[in-house]
Amino acid sequence: MMNNPYASKVFIDTWFEHFGKIGSRAKIKGIEGIEFFKNGAGIYVNSGKTHTKGIFYSLTDEIQIENKTLLINDVPTYFGCPTSVPNNSTKLKTIKQYPGFLIELDRFDSLDDYMRQKFKKSSRYKLNKYKKRLTQCFDIQYKMYTGKMDEKEYHRIFERFRLLLEKRFEDKGEHNNNLDKKEWGFYEKVGLGMIQEKKAGLFVIEDHGTPIAITLNYFSEHNIFDAITVFDIDYGKFHLGSVNIMFLIEWGIKNGYKVLDFSKGYFDYKIRWSTKKYDFEYHVLYNPKSLTSRIKAFYLTYFFKTKQYLRDQGINKILNKIRFVLKRKNDVKTQSNMASGNLTFEDYTLEVDKGFDKIDGYGPKIKKVFFEFLYLFGETSKDVNVFQAQENGEKYVFKGRKYCKTAILT
Repeated sequence: MMNNPYASKVFIDTWFEHFGKIGSRAKIKGIEGIEFFKNGAGIYVNSGKTHTKGIFYSLTDEIQIENKTLLINDVPTYFGCPTSVPNNSTKLKTIKQYPGFLIELDRFDSLDDYMRQKFKKSSRYKLNKYKKRLTQCFDIQYKMYTGKMDEKEYHRIFERFRLLLEKRFEDKGEHNNNLDKKEWGFYEKVGLGMIQEKKAGLFVIEDHGTPIAITLNYFSEHNIFDAITVFDIDYGKFHLGSVNIMFLIEWGIKNGYKVLDFSKGYFDYKIRWSTKKYDFEYHVLYNPKSLTSRIKAFYLTYFFKTKQYLRDQGINKILNKIRFVLKRKNDVKTQSNMASGNLTFEDYTLEVDKGFDKIDGYGPKIKKVFFEFLYLFGETSKDVNVFQAQENGEKYVFKGRKYCKTAILT
């Protein structure tokens, strides 16, 4: 039986505390590995509902659901869960939902081995360049926080986690359910409890002590489940998202994990990095001799097949855009983090105190140009000073150890 983190006491208790009713918890005879709760429609749903990244369960000959109808969300096909029932008193319907993607870490000896087998030479060169540039230009450290962790440090990182997610989805113009107050409160509480039991981890990349990429992971004996991940979009020039995955692959292989599971959802980066695609299914168990149970099973099957059809048509993306726009009406608009217009760098001989003022703090506009300078010329951030022209506020000079360039925004 799989050692599933979503069946742990910490996860289930915390989930019921935030989303369920303790008195509605139930175990069904003959179904091992999960608990259930009874929803308002009288359907028994797996604990964790859709907040897991994969449910594992098994059936025995003793299964007896009586007149109940059971719904089990998010069952990955590669888990090897039942596709039929060992007796005639219960039937099982499987409903295909989201695609899932994973990396088979146990196929590779190291990150370099993975890169050689997965990517062409030109792609490897670019990806390694991004990684080298990031570590060359910034004071980069990365760490997986798991096991004993100071609570104050945990909440500091999680607050930064939330801010980076808000920034990321503000930039995309989309709503993210994880940022809803109730959901975020759940993830913050369950994360700490499971980290302390080594059933979860926060993978963090820091620049001079400030988190710039964070991934909440859950662990089974052999699997890493990527639950939520984000990176600071200011570092987009350095392809921080790709570098984060490279670091995580390296950590997973070194620590003996067999699978890095990106979980459900169709995204370009998952297709690019994964070595295997699978499906998430919803499983419906019902009593074929009970009219009520059969009707509920028919309704669930029809509902989720229709929902998947609409998802295939892109309706969910449209709804996310609408939710974002409606939310923005009540929010203060944030300043764009993008520099507008064209940007050019030219050699420059700087005479300090002659028409230029040194800048100590960088706003979003200057930060983007500053990072562009670092990336193009390979300077280290701590060695670069930025100056602004007194007469032309759109003219800047970036002076590093090797290069001095003027940048003009038009």
